[in-house]
Amino acid sequence: MLQFRLSLALRELLHFGVKYRLPSAVGHPRTPADPRLLRLGGTSRLSFCPAGARSLCSRSEGVLEKKDEPGKEAAGDKRRKAGILPSLEDLLFYTIAEGQEKIPAHKFITALKATGLRTGDPRLKECMEMLKVSLKSTSDGVMLDRHLFKKCVQSNIVLLTQAFRKKFVIPDFLSFTSHIDKLYESAKNLSGGQVADYIPQLAKFSPDLWAVSLCTVDGQRYTVGDTKVPFCLQSCVKPLKYAIAVHDHGTEYVHRFIAKEPSGLRFNKLFLNEDDKPHNPMVNAGAIVCTSLIKQGASNAEKFDYVMNFLNKMAGNEYVGFSNATFQSERESGDRNFAIGYYLKEKKCFPEGTDMTSILDFYFQLCSIEVTCESASVMAATLANGGFCPITGERVLSPEAVRNTLSLMHSCGMYDFSGQFAFHVGLPSKSGVAGGILLVVPNVMGIMCWSPPLDKLGNSVRGIQFCTDLVSLFNFHNYDNLRHFAKKLDPRREGGDQRHTFGSMDYESLQQELALRDTLWTMVSATECNEDSSTNVVYRMEGVQDSH
Repeated sequence: MLQFRLSLALRELLHFGVKYRLPSAVGHPRTPADPRLLRLGGTSRLSFCPAGARSLCSRSEGVLEKKDEPGKEAAGDKRRKAGILPSLEDLLFYTIAEGQEKIPAHKFITALKATGLRTGDPRLKECMEMLKVSLKSTSDGVMLDRHLFKKCVQSNIVLLTQAFRKKFVIPDFLSFTSHIDKLYESAKNLSGGQVADYIPQLAKFSPDLWAVSLCTVDGQRYTVGDTKVPFCLQSCVKPLKYAIAVHDHGTEYVHRFIAKEPSGLRFNKLFLNEDDKPHNPMVNAGAIVCTSLIKQGASNAEKFDYVMNFLNKMAGNEYVGFSNATFQSERESGDRNFAIGYYLKEKKCFPEGTDMTSILDFYFQLCSIEVTCESASVMAATLANGGFCPITGERVLSPEAVRNTLSLMHSCGMYDFSGQFAFHVGLPSKSGVAGGILLVVPNVMGIMCWSPPLDKLGNSVRGIQFCTDLVSLFNFHNYDNLRHFAKKLDPRREGGDQRHTFGSMDYESLQQELALRDTLWTMVSATECNEDSSTNVVYRMEGVQDSH
């Protein structure tokens, strides 16, 4: 007879499914009509004592009958389907505990980070706060027993269960990030390019700065390099303000003033299409007109606050700042943009009543908004996630705004390199002269690469190399075949299996999914299993050889 704690069986269940499938009894139904009357066939028996309720088992000729002690069922056990299934909190504890009565808090945190989640994730705020409080109540300030652990995780149990069961978009996150490290180091060795100097403030950045941050649609995070150094969005703000304009006014209104075609010309060219419209919102002329569509009639102060509020939501309330020095430098060296502004005014490209000089000030302000690689990666992930911020769950942009923005980023986002980038990388992106590249892998993740040295077309040298290498290694190109193109890695798969898609991630559906299908969990008395069922959950499996 093998007797072991819940962790061993549940680790198999959580990560690999059922390891031991017990044969059904001949002539008996696999699932009894009465969930309290459980049948197990053959000579094997798998039993379980759920925490929080004392129960006794009587056995007769292959039938285990559970009899709850009167008045002992707690209100919280209603979620457990009449006591048959273990709680998600128990499953999670014994998965991490690996047979121990207590787990060190740092072990839980380390395991959590391995899934890609951060302790500072806004969705885990209640869990982390309760963890701090709970540790203060322990004698050593380090160890958590099952009851304290359940108290900590119960407010975020569905998210945590999905994370530990590798049901996020990148299941093997540590393996994936090890590849990211190699791509980062490869690009770091490049030494070409020049730091932009036509805006004096930009010329002050070191050419050695290099950073990559990513955020998946499930909120998995990874950063490497100088990811906490603030830099200005510059042209990377263009798709963001276009998305805001479409979110507020709709596609039809915005494109009365701006076209949708690549221009084939330099981004700051004084040129309009045959209908006297800017070619697209990713070139300076289109971006200036797009700026005039935001919060029309309001003061520049109100407009700026409005956009900053949007960007803060997109970034999950991570760092979004403003560089006044860059703004002043932009305005003092902005002759070309003033020329474009007057040309647009002459051609009546602005909405009626627009103050062109005020709009240019607002345009320079938006270019001078600061981010870090980390906060910008969350913005990109919000676009990848259909307008929902992954780390807050808040709807920020409409699906229409996101779809249009990604379409134009794909065709027009990389200056005069847009066609080459779409061909080789095949992903929506936007570069800026500060050295940033905002990259979106739709429905998977957002990435921000940043390194100030630029090539002759105005794109980050290291950023271009990283994006190209990324798509060479992983099947992220929009037109990679996900079924038959075996030469590339697919980080969305685990062990060659396609990632499963689930409906609503509610407690009971997850709990049901975790249940064994060929066997049923039952309870054994504290006397029979020689354990105190108020503090321990025990499995008993007979007639199965130990394979460990």
